[in-house]
Amino acid sequence: MDDFKPAARLSIIMGILVENPGQLFSLGDFAERFSVAKSTLSEDISRLKYICKSQYLGEIETVTGAAGGIKYVPLLAKKDENQILKKIADKIKDPARILPGGFLYMTDIIFSSKISWQIAKIFATRFKNIKPDYVITVETKGIPLAMMTARAFSVPAITIRRNHKVTEGAVLSNYYFSGSSKKIQTMSLARRALKPGAKVLVIDDFMKAGGTAKGILDLMEEFKVEVVGTGVMIATATPEKKLIDEYLTLFTLTRVDEKEGVIEINY
Repeated sequence: MDDFKPAARLSIIMGILVENPGQLFSLGDFAERFSVAKSTLSEDISRLKYICKSQYLGEIETVTGAAGGIKYVPLLAKKDENQILKKIADKIKDPARILPGGFLYMTDIIFSSKISWQIAKIFATRFKNIKPDYVITVETKGIPLAMMTARAFSVPAITIRRNHKVTEGAVLSNYYFSGSSKKIQTMSLARRALKPGAKVLVIDDFMKAGGTAKGILDLMEEFKVEVVGTGVMIATATPEKKLIDEYLTLFTLTRVDEKEGVIEINY
């Protein structure tokens, strides 16, 4: 017997889907949970799809086939994206963030679970058609953004290390030039981290000349995987020509004036 009213079922199903973005649930699972027919569940799902679409709360996708079901994709409406980006840009513009040498203090923003999840939802919206198998970044500040983006897609997050750890076993390594540190650095990734032929989405926090991103792409070639997208939170306006051709940036940093205490950033 169904002990749940339709409104209660809708609330519980939506809560489960939102808590597990990108994860596939079969109608049979929900039918058994609520002791109702699949036809009843289909009507519930149709209502939820309408609510999500009309209120811009993301999308509920139906996957057909024997292993099919439904999953929630945390997409954002353009107006919601702009509101989020504006709030973050206003935080970044605080002159108190300017560090010696024209660098910006960003740790509190990037490591905020709320803000990193909002950014991840924007990346999930912008890259919604690529369906990656992994989200990859290089330590350290890109990790929260990559982890949250991986959660949005319900795929593993992979972290490339700057220093090889013996606990990871055999690794592949390469050298790259970091524009922010102006140094030749090393990046390494365990050989067993990626499966050949996989689709990889690269997510990072900052790009200047694109040396780190280029290093990641070169390393991915060694793993014989396909990079289906590159997203960065902030890219500098100069140099205009980066070392990689295709990337998506949420913010463009055009000016940091340490003397005048001015930060100019666009989105």
